[in-house]
Amino acid sequence: TRQVAHRLVEREDRRLHDRNIIEHTFDRQQIRREIFRSFGDRGDGSDWAIARLIHINGAPASGKTSLAARFLVDHPLALMIDIDDLRASLGQWAEREESRVIARRLALALAEAHLASGHDVVVPQYVGRIEFIDQLAALAARQGASFVEVILMVEPAVSMDRFGVRRTDLAARGVRHPEADVDEAAIGEAVDDAIERLAEITRTRSTVREVAAHGDVDTTYRALLAAIDEPTP
Repeated sequence: TRQVAHRLVEREDRRLHDRNIIEHTFDRQQIRREIFRSFGDRGDGSDWAIARLIHINGAPASGKTSLAARFLVDHPLALMIDIDDLRASLGQWAEREESRVIARRLALALAEAHLASGHDVVVPQYVGRIEFIDQLAALAARQGASFVEVILMVEPAVSMDRFGVRRTDLAARGVRHPEADVDEAAIGEAVDDAIERLAEITRTRSTVREVAAHGDVDTTYRALLAAIDEPTP
């Protein structure tokens, strides 16, 4: 059955090439997905399942990146896209305000490309305005993927303590990071503002799934799986 699916894909590739439309990669990807889906195959040897774009939102230091990394352990070929890391990979990012926008554009492009292959994407990123969330939802829809919105719930004091510890660690290791954009004296204000914005998103978006993030990573991970209706391994 798998060989039949691959032969059908090869035939459709040739057909597109003969019609001089092989440059339309979206057409090719759509055809591949539909063929493999009908045969229960992703095209890479794994069973087909609808890909998910999971946005893990939350206040600074609420555990978003650690949770996303834990998710990858049990989900082969899932991709974590850390927008802060992308930004920090750009030359002179700290001096260039446009690096914020460029990093998000890169994240969207990466996410769309990986969803097109039928694999999950996890984006651990604090987002206080819905515009970027809407962009994530739109690209998931374009790729026939499901969009999952998660907000990690944590007490402000816990977030501030974790934030301070992490900044101290980064500074000790000489690592430049976008978190340095927040002045030391403004950490409390930044955390309070983030929590207020997240509360507004929760109130206005019925699709948001709240996950308690007060415990350790494994405890939060189990809560995440429960929130997205996935069995605990």
